[in-house]
Amino acid sequence: MSKLPLVEGLLRYTNENNIPLTMPGHKGGRGFLSTDIGKDIYSNILKMDITEVDGVDNLHHPEGIIREAQDLLSKFYKSKKSYFLVNGSTSGNLAMIFSTFSEGDKIIVERNCHRSVFNGIIMRKLKPVYIRNEINEKYNAPMSIDMEHFLSIIEENSDAKGIVITYPNYYGICPDLKFIINEAKKYDMKVLIDSAHGAHFGVNEALPESAVRLGADMVVMSCHKTLSSLTQTAYLHVGQGVDTEKVDFYVSAFMSTSPSYILMASMDYGRYYLEEYGKKDYEELIRRANIYRAKINKLKFFHILDSNDITNMDLSRYVINLGSGLSGHKLLEYLRSKKIQGEMSDASNVVLIFSPFNKDKDFEELYKALSECDIELLKEKQVREQKTYIPEIKLMPWQVVDMEKKNISITEAVGKVCGKAVVPYPPGIPLINPGEVIDITVLDMIRYYLENNVTILGIDDEHITVVE
Repeated sequence: MSKLPLVEGLLRYTNENNIPLTMPGHKGGRGFLSTDIGKDIYSNILKMDITEVDGVDNLHHPEGIIREAQDLLSKFYKSKKSYFLVNGSTSGNLAMIFSTFSEGDKIIVERNCHRSVFNGIIMRKLKPVYIRNEINEKYNAPMSIDMEHFLSIIEENSDAKGIVITYPNYYGICPDLKFIINEAKKYDMKVLIDSAHGAHFGVNEALPESAVRLGADMVVMSCHKTLSSLTQTAYLHVGQGVDTEKVDFYVSAFMSTSPSYILMASMDYGRYYLEEYGKKDYEELIRRANIYRAKINKLKFFHILDSNDITNMDLSRYVINLGSGLSGHKLLEYLRSKKIQGEMSDASNVVLIFSPFNKDKDFEELYKALSECDIELLKEKQVREQKTYIPEIKLMPWQVVDMEKKNISITEAVGKVCGKAVVPYPPGIPLINPGEVIDITVLDMIRYYLENNVTILGIDDEHITVVE
């Protein structure tokens, strides 16, 4: 048995030298090594692991260099105030929810939100009303929210205090956020945006606009997903009509009292790089991505989605759609065997995340792997059709927390009330939340993920937690 299993496991992985088509955006350090100041950070990173000594400010009460860095962040994204988050977008989603809503408030929530949003709903004891998402039947992929359903929900629940939307989703697909914000304002609702995958938006005309500049009240961005910033880093941006005193309190409350200066430095650098080089470098990245998208789309069994397929889409990532009877999960495994690390897969698609530090060689290796792929390896007897599904709500999620629960086999779970969220990871979107009824549809979805070896939080050895 190893004395350092985690260390040795990470070293084994890094020594494989896989092509990084996944987060974080610095791509194994390439983003730091591309500039002189980035090289200084890279070579001194362990020396920068310090505490709040004289001259380096305090994130919980910034008055010096941290405040200067956050002011530059706010100026770049055009917010009223911006924050560094060392506990990731999860802490930002919790801070947004707690500073905006009071216990018992009704809120409108996109069903495909991240699990941290649903955890915030539980902790704040809110009453959620869900908006369903559309599924593109042709590509068997989740789209943005169903706008017709959104309009009916917002009209029927005009007493809701606010709305939480994802922009973009994991596939880089964006809703018409400006329209959503305008509709919400008619009912005096606050609009909170989980823009975890959109920190680079707005830097180039070929990309969707930033949620901050579109007028959202609060926006969280996982800068580590697409920028030159370390994993676990995120930004929180506050709009003009928000009480920042409450936000200050909750950001601090949900954040470590020993914030990492390494993480903060990487967030400062991530903003700097985007501001100084982003427009030009994303123009080059999208040009490169478009060239290889066209080449790959000439292959018989693969099609990378673009603006002709889906409007308002992030063209700096690939969604590779497979032909009928082929498995996205098996394609992800195949790419991994070719030392290409993709981000995630579903029944019919593979998602790849690029940044400006993925150069021609990475794209060429991807094209080569796809062109040489034995299609027999990807065949699936039955490819599951994705669906938008909102189970019956029996109890409010927060009511379940203190109730007696037990673990039972999933085969015995139909008709029971779920006691713990069931969440495939990635993308981190719950199939079912606490207080909802487990039915055949939910059970089929759980079995599908288990059969495809997707990690599922809330399922342990094919057992699920239910309310007694």
